[in-house]
Amino acid sequence: MTEEDPVGRPRLHEGGGSRAVVESAIAHFYARGYHGTSMRDIASGAGVTVASIYHHFPSKQAILQHIMHTTLTDVLERTRQAVASAPETHGERLGALMCAWVGFHAERGQEALISAVEFRSLEEPGRTHVVALRDEQEQVFRDVATAGVAGGEFLTAHPVEAARGIIAMGYAVVNWYDPGGHLGPRELAAKYRDLALATVEHRCRTSTRPDLQ
Repeated sequence: MTEEDPVGRPRLHEGGGSRAVVESAIAHFYARGYHGTSMRDIASGAGVTVASIYHHFPSKQAILQHIMHTTLTDVLERTRQAVASAPETHGERLGALMCAWVGFHAERGQEALISAVEFRSLEEPGRTHVVALRDEQEQVFRDVATAGVAGGEFLTAHPVEAARGIIAMGYAVVNWYDPGGHLGPRELAAKYRDLALATVEHRCRTSTRPDLQ
């Protein structure tokens, strides 16, 4: 059985059963949407009975909240680590941040799309929790953008709006990117890194080449 934390997210014990349920739910939510997916669909995809799902999750809503929580915390950790590991210039920090952001959306597009589209399907307390995670993620971008302006590297007069625009660019990747296409995640991230630096009007963007995350 699972336990729940204070905001209602299941704490999953290690094991293949819960993982299979989550993977099946991701595939079905991505293909059919949350409301178009039944617990029977998820059970069938996971190779389990509907009754056995309730040993891991109390409801379909709990599965959705778990997916969104995991996706958002994973990308938040990845982007924070990218900034912390980047060289000292603001441009390099933003470049590394954008590479991590776009790379995540290219590699885990199904989960990222579910997190964007199915926000409308969230119930409380999960909705409030997801909003808080989104706010934390936006703050990472805002901090880098405003620090770059304060340090004289970024010339934009609108750092907050620039940060939001950069975030939106990453979100949009899931709508068109084909993981099996000619453009790999690293190449894609490099292009979007340059777009992010252009958005903040980076003074030396042609010489800023951070390592891809």
